[in-house]
Amino acid sequence: MNPSRRPIAKLSPFGITSIHSCNPYMVWWWSAAFPGFGHFLLNQYLRGTFLTLSEVIFNTLGHVNDAIVYTLCGNFAEASAVLEPRYVIGYIIIYFVSMWDCYCSAVYQNKLYRIAKLKDAPLPSMKLFTSEVQYIQPKSPLAAAVISLLFPGMGQLYNHRIGLAFYAMFWWWLYVVLSHAHESLVYLLTGRLSESISVLRAHWLLFMPSVIGGSVYHAFIKAKEHNKLFSLEQRQHLAERYRSSAVQFFGKPGETR
Repeated sequence: MNPSRRPIAKLSPFGITSIHSCNPYMVWWWSAAFPGFGHFLLNQYLRGTFLTLSEVIFNTLGHVNDAIVYTLCGNFAEASAVLEPRYVIGYIIIYFVSMWDCYCSAVYQNKLYRIAKLKDAPLPSMKLFTSEVQYIQPKSPLAAAVISLLFPGMGQLYNHRIGLAFYAMFWWWLYVVLSHAHESLVYLLTGRLSESISVLRAHWLLFMPSVIGGSVYHAFIKAKEHNKLFSLEQRQHLAERYRSSAVQFFGKPGETR
């Protein structure tokens, strides 16, 4: 049988990739919070990976987060002096093009999703690979969100998004180590407030709120998508299995019991 021209989902060793209906403005907002996050929500993982790497690299080279910290503290002269125009200009271009691209992609994917639903192409329920087993199953969006809140990337692992899970876990460890966040927390819990503040590295710390928020939201939304795919696959399976069944639950029209 020829593959559908408008499939809804596909299973691979790295997880479940699907198209779905989404709010373009929400996707745009997450791209503004951290370039690449909007593309992750659209299951465009390769684009999202390159954009998140660009965000970290150009932000670091341009000292954008350092300038934000100085600005919030009212030190505008220091904020202006610390910026590197060579990298800031490239950072700004990537930032706004990323938002524009994910918004346009979200609008078009909504159209594709409506067409795919009309076509009702059969969904795969399980795939066996040499390195992994992938299957569509019900998920708990709340559980996905909570474990992502505890450690970003774990919610993606729960949703079987293997590559993104370890990518997120690697970067979260990197942010924690370079920002000294855990070390600062230990000082804070032992009452050493001044040392807790002085040990922090603000540049790396500023990445963390967006990362943890994006990880929680992504895990929650993807778990809900998995539940929809599971329901759709079950409906398709039952409809196909009992399509020619002679069983009549309510009897034939005009028949008396």
